[in-house]
Amino acid sequence: MTFLRPLQRSRERRVFVVGLDCAAPELVFDRWRDDLPNLSRLADIGLSGELESSIPAITVPAWSSMLSGRDPGEIGVYGFRNRSDHSYDKQFIATNSYVHLPRIWDHLTAAGKSSVVIGVPQTYPVKELKGWLISGFLAPGIESAFTYPATLKDEVLRIAPDYDVDVPQFRTEDKQWLLDQIWAMTEKRFRVVDHLLESKPWDFFMVMEIGVDRIHHGLWSYHDPLHRRYLPGNPFEHAIHDYYVFIDDAIGRWLSVLDDDTVVLVVSDHGAKRMDGGICINEWLWRNGWLAFEEEPVSGTLTRFDDMKIDWSRTKAWGDGGYYARVYLNVQGREPAGIVSPAEFEATRNQLGEQLAAIPDQDGRPLDTKVYRPEDIYRQVNGVAPDLMVYFGDLLWRSVGTLGHGAVHTFDNDTGPDDCNHARNGLFILYDPQQPGDGAKVSGAQLMDVTPTLLSAFGLERPASVQGMALMDRASSMLVLP
Repeated sequence: MTFLRPLQRSRERRVFVVGLDCAAPELVFDRWRDDLPNLSRLADIGLSGELESSIPAITVPAWSSMLSGRDPGEIGVYGFRNRSDHSYDKQFIATNSYVHLPRIWDHLTAAGKSSVVIGVPQTYPVKELKGWLISGFLAPGIESAFTYPATLKDEVLRIAPDYDVDVPQFRTEDKQWLLDQIWAMTEKRFRVVDHLLESKPWDFFMVMEIGVDRIHHGLWSYHDPLHRRYLPGNPFEHAIHDYYVFIDDAIGRWLSVLDDDTVVLVVSDHGAKRMDGGICINEWLWRNGWLAFEEEPVSGTLTRFDDMKIDWSRTKAWGDGGYYARVYLNVQGREPAGIVSPAEFEATRNQLGEQLAAIPDQDGRPLDTKVYRPEDIYRQVNGVAPDLMVYFGDLLWRSVGTLGHGAVHTFDNDTGPDDCNHARNGLFILYDPQQPGDGAKVSGAQLMDVTPTLLSAFGLERPASVQGMALMDRASSMLVLP
C-alpha cells in the first residue's frame, strides 16, 4: 500500500484535514478496521480515539465549535434554526453570517498562511481568507456565489460541471436514488480535491464530506442488526460499508501526494446511532398542562407547531423538533405574553426538566434521557438559547415538534424517513511526523481540542479565548494503552 510519499522536507509545515460528518468510531476502529487500510494505517502510526462532540451533537454548530475552539454558547448558535429574539415567530438559519468568531483559517490568514477549505458547514455566504474556499451544504447551490474567490467557481465547474454542495433530499423512501446521489456528489467533490490539492499553494487544506451523514440517516437501518427495521440480507446491507471503503481509497490517494512533514488529521463532528423512535415534545407539553391552544390539535392530522393557534396566556412552555429537543419557557417580561414569573423561573424550569427526564418509552421503561441547562455547559450563553436542551433516550429518540400524532411516542419521522440519530462521540486520527503516536489510543478528547491542535502544528500561539487542549498534549496526560 502506498502511503506518505517520501519527498524532500518542506521548509514550512503543512496540515491536511479530512472531515467526515457523522463518521462513527465503532465502524472505523472496530467493525470495518481491516477493510479501511489507509485510516487504519494512520491510526497505527499516529494517535486516535473518540472525540466528544458539542452539546448539541449536530452538524451546526459542531463544526464551527471544533474549528474555532469555542462552545456553541459562545458562538450563539444552537442548531440550524435559532430564535432571533424573544418573540414567538422570528428565527434565522445559522449561515456563516451568524458566525462572528475566528475559525482556524482566519488565524492562519492573520499569520500569512494559505488555506484551501472545501465543504465545511457554515461557510456560506463566503468571507475573505488567504486562499480558496468552496462552501458547504448551507449554500443554496452552484447558482450562488459559493466560492472564494469568485473566480474559483469557474474552476470548480470546469472540473465538475454539476458539482453538488449536498444531496437534494436525503429523507426519501427511494434508497437506490439516494445512494446514487450520495456517490455522485462525493465523486465530484473528490475530483475537485484531487485538482486543488496539487494545483494550489497551501499550508492548510481541509475537505469536509457531508455524504457520510446523509448515508447514515438514509440507510442506517439496513446495516444495523439492533435497528427495529433491520432485515438480514437486504439489498442495501453493505451500502454504508462500501461508501466508507470508497472514502478510505480516496484518503490513500491524497496521502500519496503529501510530503513527509505534513500533519494529517481525520475527524468527525459526532457519531451515529440507531433511532428507536420520536418523542412528540409539544404533544407531551400540551397533554401535561404546559402548552395550550385556542383550537386543540386534531388527532391523525399532523400540523406544524408554527401553524397552530397557541394560547400564550395559558402556555408555560413549548418545544422544537429535531435530533434533540429545545424547550423554551414563556417568561414574563421576556416573551411578549409571558406567564412564568421570573421569581419562579428556576423552580419551574427544574420541575419541567425532571418531568421531561421521566418520560418513559412506549412500554413504560426508563429512557435514560439527559436534560441540560445552557449556563451549566457553556462558558458564555449568547443569542437566544433554549431554556432546556433534551437528549431523549440519550439520543436514541429524536424530538418531534408537530401536533396531531394522538400519542407521545411515534415511530414515523414527521420530516421524512430517517434511520439514525447522532451519537455523542465522533472520532479523530492524528498523524504528526514530528510527534508520531505509535498507535496510541487517547481518551478524554473533545471537539474543541481540534483548534489548539492545529495551531500547535503550525507553531502559532493559542489565543486565551480558545478552549480545549492540543491532542498531542492530551495524549501525554490521558493515555489509554493499546
